[in-house]
Amino acid sequence: APRGHLSVGLIELNRPKALNALSDALFSDLIHATETLNGMDGIGSIVITGKGKAFAAGADIQEMSEKEFSDVYKQNMFAQWADITKISKPMIAAVNGFALGGGCELAMMCDIILASSNAKFGQPEINLGIIPGAGGTQRLVRSIGKSKAMEMV
Repeated sequence: APRGHLSVGLIELNRPKALNALSDALFSDLIHATETLNGMDGIGSIVITGKGKAFAAGADIQEMSEKEFSDVYKQNMFAQWADITKISKPMIAAVNGFALGGGCELAMMCDIILASSNAKFGQPEINLGIIPGAGGTQRLVRSIGKSKAMEMV
């Protein structure tokens, strides 16, 4: 980059066959990548996007279905998600396609959301009787207002 100019760090979620479902491994990689870019002097902001037809279709339900409640409770499964909000550089979610459940929550954890005309946001876990688990209900109200959030949830 020319002197005085900062570069943009780009992170692409790359599980297109699973619609970039946020498995434990993918989320660990995402945290590592954001923390690494956050520590680089030449990076001024971070863009997170998804490969294929989804930004992120939420938590990896297949992976979650194989876990016992007691294991999920003991390891505080979603605690690491809060690490994303500790990044000090501006984060931009570039959303193309689906941003559902945890994917919608990840987008809302970013400072700015850039959505394509075919972006679809939602919290479908409510249809399973599950409340959005990583602060989604609070972030949704702050992002779109109480009335719209009540329509979605």
